Amino acid sequence: MRVFFIVLDSFGIGGAKDAAAFGDEGANTLLSLTKTENFNAPNLQKLGLFNIDGLEYNLKVDSPIASYARMRELSAGKDTTVGHFELMGAVSKRPFPTYPNGFPKEIIDKLEAAFGRKILCNKPYSGTAVINDYGDKHVKTGALIVYTSADSVLQIAAHEDVVPVDKLYEYCKIARAIMTGEHAVGRVIARPFVGSNGNYTRTPRRHDFSVTPPSKTALDELKDKGFDTIGVGKTYDIFAGCGISESLGVNENNADGMKKTENLL
Repeated sequence: MRVFFIVLDSFGIGGAKDAAAFGDEGANTLLSLTKTENFNAPNLQKLGLFNIDGLEYNLKVDSPIASYARMRELSAGKDTTVGHFELMGAVSKRPFPTYPNGFPKEIIDKLEAAFGRKILCNKPYSGTAVINDYGDKHVKTGALIVYTSADSVLQIAAHEDVVPVDKLYEYCKIARAIMTGEHAVGRVIARPFVGSNGNYTRTPRRHDFSVTPPSKTALDELKDKGFDTIGVGKTYDIFAGCGISESLGVNENNADGMKKTENLL
C-alpha cells in the first residue's frame, strides 16, 4: 500500500473556535470560492467535500467515493510549519513567535552584523509587493530585504544578480542560527528574484530553513522501518529533512508539483 498525502494550501472550510485569536474570524475560503462565477470542483465534490457537517452549499452527493471529515488543530498555532508537523503526528505545544510590527532592533542589529549588509523593510509585507517596493534600493545599495508575514517567518529577498542564490542561502542559514530561543521562528525563507527598475518577479529557487519537529513524526517512523518517504515541493524544507528519504525539489508552480506527484503513481 502507498499513501499520497496532498495538502491544498490555505484552502479553509470555515474557522475553528479559536480563529479570532489569529485574526481569522469569519474567514471561509471554500465559501468565498463557491460564490465566484466559474467555481467548479467536481472531483472534490465526488470525494465528499460538500458532505462534511456544517457545509451548506447544496452540493452534497449521495455516495461519496472517499472518507471525509472536518479536523481541528491541537497545536498552539496555525502556520505552515505547525500544521504540517501536526498532520504527521507532532503537536506543537507553544506557538512560534510572530512579528506584526517587524523584528526588534536587537535582532536586526545581529543580522546586519552577521551579514555585513544593511537591512531594508523589516515589517509584514506581501512577498510580491516587497520586491517591487524595495527592489530598486536593494539593487543600488546591496542591502537585503528582510520581511515577515502573519506566519512565524523571517524572509530574506535578494536579486540574483546582486546576491547569488547560494550566498542568499548562506545568509538564511546564518539567520536560522540567530533566530533561536524566544525568537525561534518557524521558518527562515530565501526569496530570490530577478528583473529591473521596479518590475521584479520571484524565481522558483526559494528555499525554506525550518525548525525541526518537536517530536518524532509518522515520516520518521516510516523511514526508520525502511519505507520510502518522498517529499514533493517544499515538504523536505518544512520538516528540515527529518523523516524524508528523498526530495523531488521545490516546485516551479502548482502544475509542476502535481506533475511530479502523478509521475510517482
